[in-house]
Amino acid sequence: MTVAAEQPARFEVLTMGRVGVDVYPEQIGVPLEEVATFRKFLGGSPTNVAVAAARHGRRTAVITRTGADPFGRFVHQALRGFGVDDRYVTEVPNLPTPVTFCEIFPPDDFPLYFYRLPTAPDLQIEVDELDLDAIAAADVFWVTGTGLCEEPSRSATMAALKARDGHGTTILDLDYRPMFWSSRAEAHEHIRAAVELVDVAVGNLDECETAIGEREPESAAAALLEAGVELAVVKQGPAGVLGARRDGSVVVPPVAVEVVNGLGAGDAFGGALCHGLLAGWDDERVLRFANAAGAVVAGRLACSDAMPSSEELEELLGEMP
Repeated sequence: MTVAAEQPARFEVLTMGRVGVDVYPEQIGVPLEEVATFRKFLGGSPTNVAVAAARHGRRTAVITRTGADPFGRFVHQALRGFGVDDRYVTEVPNLPTPVTFCEIFPPDDFPLYFYRLPTAPDLQIEVDELDLDAIAAADVFWVTGTGLCEEPSRSATMAALKARDGHGTTILDLDYRPMFWSSRAEAHEHIRAAVELVDVAVGNLDECETAIGEREPESAAAALLEAGVELAVVKQGPAGVLGARRDGSVVVPPVAVEVVNGLGAGDAFGGALCHGLLAGWDDERVLRFANAAGAVVAGRLACSDAMPSSEELEELLGEMP
């Protein structure tokens, strides 16, 4: 009797990249040196995207690395609590799990302080530890520009993108954070190369300029499409979100919200975007749903803990004119 070959793990949404512990002040509008109490949350953009997609009922997992420390154990506990598969979260013995502090000055000032020196465990993802079969099999595979900022994560990220080989939907969150790069020119070189390997690119105007050399929304979308993406998602702040394909585009207005902490909004947007694309919705519905998700989280303190369910978003959208 022959034994069938083991099938690769199959996820609807598989993300790869940054993880850490967010330590947020409980006092709003207070400088960090004067804050008295904090709360800790699971953090890291692609990790939050996996959590957000799981809230919409999707089978999700994240590829990342932590330190061999209590915060690393917290990451595993939190992921499991949110229903995210943690099998690809491994330890780096000699580096601490990153911690990120922020200050909260609504509506639009949220300074971040990353404790990731001399480097972070999630930048030590090696090519030979990747489950390339699972990466190839995922319905949606999500990576970020930050994963390209340093070796060995850069080579691992590119190897993962190449392993996709046209299956499903591959999404690049342009995610330009200057503190992780030596220069914008270096970021442009590596993010631009990754753009050619993905189906969807998502970024704000500054991130688009870094990735593709264009800041004006329509020009940025056109340049991303010319580089090979099928869907360019350009966040325009108060002007809404532009979604562009070669055969047309749509602009979706923002959802009004009283902002508490805007830091998790983009990750909520990302998880909802994954869900809408998997559901086969048209671009306008996908982007309205994603915008609503971002607005909900912007009105809450946390990131991962604040991710809304599909039912919450449908109710919110139903109340809008």
